[in-house]
Amino acid sequence: MQSLDPVNNHYMTIRIVLLALLSYLSLSCTQNTSKPESLFNGNDLTGWDMYLGPAYDTLLNNFDTLNVIGLNKDPHHVFSVVQADGQPAIRVSGENFGGLSTTREFKNYHLTMQFKWGSQRWHPRKDKKRDSGLLYHAVGPHGADYGFWMRSQEFQIQEGDCGDYWGVAGGSFQIPARKQNEEYVYDPTGQLLTFNEANKEVGRRCIKIPDAEKATGEWNTVEVYALGDTAVHVVNGVVNMILYHSSQLDGDSLTPLKQGKIQLQSEGAEVFYRNILIQPIQEIPATVLH
Repeated sequence: MQSLDPVNNHYMTIRIVLLALLSYLSLSCTQNTSKPESLFNGNDLTGWDMYLGPAYDTLLNNFDTLNVIGLNKDPHHVFSVVQADGQPAIRVSGENFGGLSTTREFKNYHLTMQFKWGSQRWHPRKDKKRDSGLLYHAVGPHGADYGFWMRSQEFQIQEGDCGDYWGVAGGSFQIPARKQNEEYVYDPTGQLLTFNEANKEVGRRCIKIPDAEKATGEWNTVEVYALGDTAVHVVNGVVNMILYHSSQLDGDSLTPLKQGKIQLQSEGAEVFYRNILIQPIQEIPATVLH
């Protein structure tokens, strides 16, 4: 047996350490190291467009499709900047149905924001659950869904249903789910089902699980991880849905939907949004996916 050369052995050790260091640095470069960007400057609605659809006629108990308010017109101040609990926030009154959308599109990101419910409610949802929504991957014309919202994927923000999925105006996801009574509920071990408005058997809503929303009037933190065609819904630190193969209806076919604007819904209830941050990502953390 040959004796070990201490010089060669020393250089071999240095080489192993250097290779390990390079591997660590390479891995670190793939982590999500970019700083979050605020989408709300705390002073005004710069960087956002507002769209309000048909006004509700309380005499006819219907939306007046001949009375569409339109883009960047807000006669009733549905969208405004206020102080809420000592911090600047976007107030959405809910008086008219519509949406506040970013002027820019985004892809491959971690979006986080806080919301809490106000006290005001309006027809036709005056006596129903408070309702709003975080729409992501929003594309195409305003008013595509019922005359109010863009084609998008919806992170439902509604009392008791925060984190549900809705496919808006042709938005589509595949989600593992199981049928419970007449509805479909998220189940990580369930069958991968396609949720969109064209699937009459399944529909376009998948119910989150578990429910992590706080009591009405308290601030909630909601998050969306969107990477490629995968998304994750998180409420107050609890993952309650993982969604796959984001797409959109294109005639009888599905085409990819991997980027778009962010839109906040006005849907009959007063709601406040604050601390709206978006951060580019290259991966979804394993702790989130599992």
